[in-house]
Amino acid sequence: MQSKKILLGVTGGIAAYKAPLLVRELKKGGAEVRVVMTEPAKEFVTPLTLSTLSESEVIVGTFPGQAGATVNASTWHIHLARWADAMLIAPATANTIAKIAHGFGDNAVTSLVLALRCPLIIVPSMDVEMWENPITQANVTALKQMGCFVVPPEEGELASGLVGPGRLPEIETIVKVVSEVLGKTHRDLAGKRILVTAGPTYEPLDPVRFIGNRSSGKMGFAIANAAALRGADVTLVSGPSHLMTPRNVKRFDVETAAEMYQAVIHHAKSVDAVVMAAAVADYTPSTVAAEKINKEDESELTVKLSATKDILEELGKQKNGKILVGFALETGNGMEHAKGKLKRKNLDVIAVNNPLREGAGFGSDTNTVTLLTRNGEAKHLPPMSKFDVATKILDHIAALFGSEA
Repeated sequence: MQSKKILLGVTGGIAAYKAPLLVRELKKGGAEVRVVMTEPAKEFVTPLTLSTLSESEVIVGTFPGQAGATVNASTWHIHLARWADAMLIAPATANTIAKIAHGFGDNAVTSLVLALRCPLIIVPSMDVEMWENPITQANVTALKQMGCFVVPPEEGELASGLVGPGRLPEIETIVKVVSEVLGKTHRDLAGKRILVTAGPTYEPLDPVRFIGNRSSGKMGFAIANAAALRGADVTLVSGPSHLMTPRNVKRFDVETAAEMYQAVIHHAKSVDAVVMAAAVADYTPSTVAAEKINKEDESELTVKLSATKDILEELGKQKNGKILVGFALETGNGMEHAKGKLKRKNLDVIAVNNPLREGAGFGSDTNTVTLLTRNGEAKHLPPMSKFDVATKILDHIAALFGSEA
């Protein structure tokens, strides 16, 4: 945390009284801290206290005061957003979480969030019923999908006298999370252009039905998010997915393998690296019925399939100095198959995973992979979050960029 620039957003919950302790610990770790508050937060802790401890001015209002004859206005939220290495909101009330999830910028904290490019760490604190409310949980899920880091509240006695989840985590816990996030999001990919693919493809049988697979897109979205947080200019080509687009990522949606082929070949012309995490169909129906196939008309249905174009293999043929990363989803003899793909498709790295292994199933938030490199190195990763897997993959990419310098 030494010499890092951290924005602390303080919102109007009772746990705001702990904000001075948080400022002190962040500064003890060597960070430079700037504080931004909502108006309700002043009911629990004064701007004077936070300004004294942070040794910097505290921003409360979105607009400058107009009591005098002149007004000194500035786009402070843009400047602070570009200044920061990370933003931490602690405590984050249910109201603030809802506003961020839905793009509101009606106070100093939420306006700053909208301009932010650095990692955003959110520490919810509220009463148990508010935390467990389905709307709050849906908003928290949305924030995670957008690439925010959410530190879950701790259980214990709350201000209402009730007992349950909702307490602000200990200051040491919050500081540790901030340090870990900063360690994973150093901006070593600034200036690099990275194309990521994610999700399944749907191959139509008729206007209603399709052949697809179980991919959720979470792995590819995690890679896109992690790359953007490390400073890369990220383009995401996604098959059908309900996931929200990570912050600061340009997204293009496709449906079929043919559409993904066209989109990837087009966008790959102007990037430095491609990470193919999508589960692209190997086969597609040779013909598509113009109308819905009725069960009454067909007691048996035979579908003729044709092979789809291999996107990675095509990229490998016209590599032109790009770094290529592929995925090999294998359920048997995976390492040998992956080694063949690595060589045949001219890849730099291939991530091998087995969906039947614990912690690596479809739709899971975790993954267990082995990274194979073209020089024969095999790195077996333990089960970890897909964001952490993405970080390991990007570490390899960053090292390859470094070797080219």
